Amino acid sequence: MQLSRPLAAFDLETTGVNPAEDRIVELALVLLKPDGSRETRSWLVNPGCKIPPGATAVHGITDDDVANAPDFAAQAQEIFAVLEGCDLSGFNAERFDVPLLAAEFRRVDMRFPVEGTKIIDTRTIFVRKEPRDLTAAVSYYCDRSHEGAHRAEADAIAAADVLVAQLAKYDDLPQDIDALDTWLHPRDPSWVDSSGKLAWHMGEPVLTFGKHKERSLQELAKDEPGYLKWILTKDFPADTQSIISEALDGRFPQPS
Repeated sequence: MQLSRPLAAFDLETTGVNPAEDRIVELALVLLKPDGSRETRSWLVNPGCKIPPGATAVHGITDDDVANAPDFAAQAQEIFAVLEGCDLSGFNAERFDVPLLAAEFRRVDMRFPVEGTKIIDTRTIFVRKEPRDLTAAVSYYCDRSHEGAHRAEADAIAAADVLVAQLAKYDDLPQDIDALDTWLHPRDPSWVDSSGKLAWHMGEPVLTFGKHKERSLQELAKDEPGYLKWILTKDFPADTQSIISEALDGRFPQPS
């Protein structure tokens, strides 16, 4: 690899998957330098909030692990100094890691990334060089070509054949639909909806995002119905909007 300046390959562990709202709990990077040498750096970060159990299940970092770690503001200057003058790389960095890190820097009035920074996303290279479309899936799982691709009937047959072949290939995949749905869409037990926009707190559903974060749905339906109506006009998941719509009609979910 020909480098004119360092390339920082980095990864974040976070409290969730929303780049605008979630917070960093760990940042690590490998500096690839023009002279061929490498330097590894890492920071543990107190996010200033509870780490959801679903996030801990992914990366293994608990509230106790970060209890005595500095928050991002206390480490921002050091992290920025390491990254300044570097181009950036990471797997899915362009869609997730870079926007989330940029949001953390904005909270401490720092601009990141600086103008002219190149972002080399290894996921983009992977997808372009190893296609993950239906034709590729038919070839990989069914060992045949996808004749008639992009016609509805051929694509529907291919989708069915790929699913059957996947279930046959992977012994650890659940064989019934309910269990397979759970495997595909793991949920934090505190979530009210499928995406975690609403969560249980003290037996009541509360918002987990936006300016009314941590306020109960019942309170918002009474005092801020306009905000809930605004949610219904935006691109929120269907089940979230259904719960919001019922809340506006005075019907609220109950913990099971």
